[in-house]
Amino acid sequence: MASIAFRWLVAIPLIASPCIYLAGRVGLRMKWNKVAQVVGFGLLTAAWIPFLLSANDYAASGTLSLRIGSISLQMDGLSLLFIGITLILGTLVALFSQSYIAREEGRDKFFAMLAAMIGVMIGLACAADLFNLWIWFEAMAVTSYLLVAFYREMPHSLEAGVKYLVQSAVGSTLVLIGISLVFSQYGDLNLAVIRQNAATSPILLAAGGLFIIGFGVKTALVPLHTWLPDAHSQAPSGISAMLSGVVIEAGLIALLRCLSSLSDISSTWGALLMGFGCLNMLAGNLLALGQKQVKRMFAYSSVAHMGYMLLGLGISYYTNDPNGAQGSLFHLINHGIMKGLAFLAAGSLLYALHIVMDRHSPLHIEDLAGAARLYPIPALALSVAVLSLGGLPPLAGFTSKWQIFVAGFETKNTLIILLIGFAALNSVLSLAYYVPLVNMLYRNRPSKGVLVGGRIPWSMNLPLIALTLLILLLGVWPTLADGVTIPAGQAVMRGVIDVSTVALP
Repeated sequence: MASIAFRWLVAIPLIASPCIYLAGRVGLRMKWNKVAQVVGFGLLTAAWIPFLLSANDYAASGTLSLRIGSISLQMDGLSLLFIGITLILGTLVALFSQSYIAREEGRDKFFAMLAAMIGVMIGLACAADLFNLWIWFEAMAVTSYLLVAFYREMPHSLEAGVKYLVQSAVGSTLVLIGISLVFSQYGDLNLAVIRQNAATSPILLAAGGLFIIGFGVKTALVPLHTWLPDAHSQAPSGISAMLSGVVIEAGLIALLRCLSSLSDISSTWGALLMGFGCLNMLAGNLLALGQKQVKRMFAYSSVAHMGYMLLGLGISYYTNDPNGAQGSLFHLINHGIMKGLAFLAAGSLLYALHIVMDRHSPLHIEDLAGAARLYPIPALALSVAVLSLGGLPPLAGFTSKWQIFVAGFETKNTLIILLIGFAALNSVLSLAYYVPLVNMLYRNRPSKGVLVGGRIPWSMNLPLIALTLLILLLGVWPTLADGVTIPAGQAVMRGVIDVSTVALP
């Protein structure tokens, strides 16, 4: 079914990008310094209208299809889930960044590239063939690279951007080679057509391996994760939230699309994903333990949380049971909210302690001593975020981890049950670096930086309040997410979509 709302959902962020830039340039000439911020937030908020209409069309009619020239797009349950969390985080980041980058010269470019990044991620989530999936993936890499290197006058920021660009380029090349192998086998790149005709063969196994490594760079699979801590720590805090909350998950979505189309749900892919999941959990937690900078600690924490998602997906691929995938996708939603909140809360404190004084120094854990006395909202938000990431009940992070663990126990497979035990121990281990952070926030004696810190505007506090309430809501009412996680899990397990719904060339 074609949907006008679906067409506008894809178009609005992409059209918004140049409009924001032009409006920002005109505003600067007219001495209206906030034009780019206001236009950017307004246009991203407007994207919610076609999204809600598209979600209603999907609920009524199933998969939505759209063809623009040679570009074929489809919205299924997995697309709906990912676009929803992208718009939630993108809109709140646009609001948060109104003040955060108000003093920066390139704020028109910032909001223009943010809208472009959101637009290409919507396209990536809906891509129906391998080549266009790769094009959207590359476009996302370019837009996110420019945002990582936003502070272009800072050497560390440029270094992080170059490292991110080079590693992404290597991963993209491997993906392109994998696509060429698939094309040599079938002469077609449509995901549904490939899935309909796919049978296990050495060429497809090689292509699958290249997809895992290539997309694994963006997904931060260990040992392909080395770009992530630098990029997360050097980018503006809103972009750090986007990188951790949706960009690395976009790599996972692309990987799932490819693996699901290559053959029937394969135990080979399942074993690999479970192995990478455990490696990510252990490496991410151990590396986070030694960090003194808050944003680098959160970056390594993202590596560990990607491990939980991979474990749940691996269980489903290995056993053909969708429960693990549903738990994993629920954790994808929760991780986007939790890590978005963690980075934004840390960013608001970074703004008050350093940026208002024209310093771009990193935020260290000891800088936060006693911050709760002067900044109660960011301190509470940061505490809720990290305790939820650590898996404490009744917060959202606990419920999604619990779903993954239950899915593992229900398989009654001894190896999988041992892996679940390993994951549970890693969740406990993560508290070793989350709890000291909370303890530091609530110390009686504030640090010197906190005592002389600036005011945090309400445009920063409002996103923190919204995300904190979402974490509490999903913690006490986890079935609220079933409406999107169940269709998304089914989409992962049956491949892309029914071939009958595809507009074949």
